[in-house]
Amino acid sequence: MKEKPIVLSIGELLWDMLPSGRRAGGAPTNFVYHATMNGGDGYAISSVGNDQLGDELAGEVHSHHISAILQHNSYPTGTTHASFDKNGVPTWTISENVAWDHIRFNHDLSDLVQIADCVCFGTLALRSPESRATILKLLSLVKPGAIKYFDINIREHFYSKELIEDLLKESTIFKINDDELKLLRTMFPLPAGEEAACRWFLQTYGLDDVILTAGADHSLIVSKKESSRLPTPHIPVVDTVGAGDSFSGVFAMGLLSGLPLKEAHRRAVNTAAYVCTQNGAWPNYPSEIPDYVGIQSKQQRQKK
Repeated sequence: MKEKPIVLSIGELLWDMLPSGRRAGGAPTNFVYHATMNGGDGYAISSVGNDQLGDELAGEVHSHHISAILQHNSYPTGTTHASFDKNGVPTWTISENVAWDHIRFNHDLSDLVQIADCVCFGTLALRSPESRATILKLLSLVKPGAIKYFDINIREHFYSKELIEDLLKESTIFKINDDELKLLRTMFPLPAGEEAACRWFLQTYGLDDVILTAGADHSLIVSKKESSRLPTPHIPVVDTVGAGDSFSGVFAMGLLSGLPLKEAHRRAVNTAAYVCTQNGAWPNYPSEIPDYVGIQSKQQRQKK
């Protein structure tokens, strides 16, 4: 393994307008933050507007030591508005025709993606023709053997079966949550059962791994030779923003570091749990992430 694998994300960068105030976010950028915090040489590729929100967003990214390749254009900087249920789970309203809908292809991006060890992407940033064309062209240039991490990240109406299939054909890893699995069952002839459905995607699209996160209950990773299921730790939740993205960034870095699948999974679960105890998707890391999985398992054994 190289000392620092090159990890890219391509897609939305925006301001989350939360009840508690404005916070920088966007799933691909969240992914890069956590990959970087776990030893990756990470770069977030996106666009912001030529406006005050864009300048402030670029500054916020820089202040969190996230390396970003940000194009500037005449469209407004992206925003979302979030409301939370009693469990801290957000519902998003996403502004349209914004800067990250207009990511332009150029040779600098082409050169970078061809040396990347992992590229992360989702459906949301492909809702517009310009960014869709750019992202699909970049994905076609990823070198053989690199991870192409498709976190489906379904939001509102910004998806289609055709788009999902196009991205599955480009992917090596496919990540969904339990709500997204329910939606996918209306599109694809999936067998009953979580693991069987995951294995259907694995085999149908020639993937290396399929990841299912089931909120407060568990997560499941299915690969060609094995599977791993872990319970979600029961911890005090501050908010869940970015928890799934942290899981993805840590899991990808675990694989790039040569960890066994089960150990990479455990690290991803522990980090996602930690993020849920913090405000926002880019929290400071402690000197060591607690082993919430091990603590919960020990507590359960003591009760028996």
